[in-house]
Amino acid sequence: MRTETINIYKIDEHPSKDKCFEWIRENDYHIGDFEIEDLSSSIKKLSDSIGGFVAYNISQYAEQGECITFMDYDEDLLEELNADECPLTGCFWDVEVINALKAKDMTKVFETLHNSIEHLYSDEALEEMCEANDYEFYESGERV
Repeated sequence: MRTETINIYKIDEHPSKDKCFEWIRENDYHIGDFEIEDLSSSIKKLSDSIGGFVAYNISQYAEQGECITFMDYDEDLLEELNADECPLTGCFWDVEVINALKAKDMTKVFETLHNSIEHLYSDEALEEMCEANDYEFYESGERV
């Protein structure tokens, strides 16, 4: 009979946090899904509030053919919306989409989205996520 010992670590005790972060970045592509869902909800609610039509394609990653296009909407209803009150869904994406549409420039929305996603994959944010979720890792960096 042979006995082997496998060491399992929390992120704060792992001998190489970088291995853990690398494994997460290479294997967990859904960390930013909630950002996409929240932004999509704000876009849909804005369209419902001002009428017309909206077509959009958003992604966690830049250069994926992204677009947000509002058409035939009521500009007076748009002007009545106070973005600072987050009147659509209650999340900060309300501010972003309302202000971007008022300025007729959606590029700021994409910049904010991609900066947010980039932060979620930063060492600092990954470490916080691992601690908050009590993730455990093998010595190789792979999550248990």
